[in-house]
Amino acid sequence: MPLTLWYASDWTLPAHRYTPPMIPTRQRDTLPAPLSYTRSKKRGKPVYAPVLISESGGIRYLHFGTEWIQGAMRLSNPNKVILSYAKSMLAWLLFVEKPERIAQLGLGTGALTKFCYHFLPRAHITAVELNPEVVSVCNTLFCLPPQGKRLSVLMRDAMDFVRDRKNHGVFDVLQVDLYDATARGPVWDTPEFYMACRHCLRKGGVLSVNLFGVSPCYERNKAALARAFPLVLPMPPCKEGNIVVLAFEETPVWDSARIEERARQVWRKTGLPAMTWLRGLRRAIAPGTGKPSARQ
Repeated sequence: MPLTLWYASDWTLPAHRYTPPMIPTRQRDTLPAPLSYTRSKKRGKPVYAPVLISESGGIRYLHFGTEWIQGAMRLSNPNKVILSYAKSMLAWLLFVEKPERIAQLGLGTGALTKFCYHFLPRAHITAVELNPEVVSVCNTLFCLPPQGKRLSVLMRDAMDFVRDRKNHGVFDVLQVDLYDATARGPVWDTPEFYMACRHCLRKGGVLSVNLFGVSPCYERNKAALARAFPLVLPMPPCKEGNIVVLAFEETPVWDSARIEERARQVWRKTGLPAMTWLRGLRRAIAPGTGKPSARQ
């Protein structure tokens, strides 16, 4: 069944008391081209696809100008991560037990940012998002916690952020989810971008990135990651078709018993499918080497 889409700017809370006007069919057919943004030649300002909202089965969805889902939130449990690819992006928890600084590149609905904020109380989270309307929608419709000592939201281009030397050697974890309305692949996907991401990580840090498995961009991104990081491990494909890849600032010691115990701890504390992550990573690691298997 096609989703009913609304402009985010037309949505008024509380949602159960007010239904905003639906985008007329003709108007939906003339929405701006589905691009994350393009630079205006005259002013140099970004032009974004419209931010749209839909709801179905108690879940609120975010869209950028099309019916492609860019994020989701269960209304009865706003802090729960519900999309399988978003859950896989947290697989770094098997390797970084007590992160102090986490960066989220691409805010979306704030699902990963909210999870880290609520389940990792000692961590400071920096979320980087270029589109101001996405930030506004996260605050008003997706229950993003207020900025303060533990959360900073920066309206900035992700490439500019990772190139900034002030951010180098600062973060234990980078979560990269930089999709535009076309959903064909990350907005930034060059070796230079991923090398700058590595520079932002502390010793032993981990990057997780959301890729689209059926797109040609998957192999391109994987090759770019391999040029920037000493170890790159793809997770098993998610049911949405996404493949999350973990990239390590340094090759970790693969202690099977220790990682299995950590997976059990993560599962008990958060309910995340950590044992499924572990099985997928074991298939990606060549036995006894701690390196990617030939199948990867």
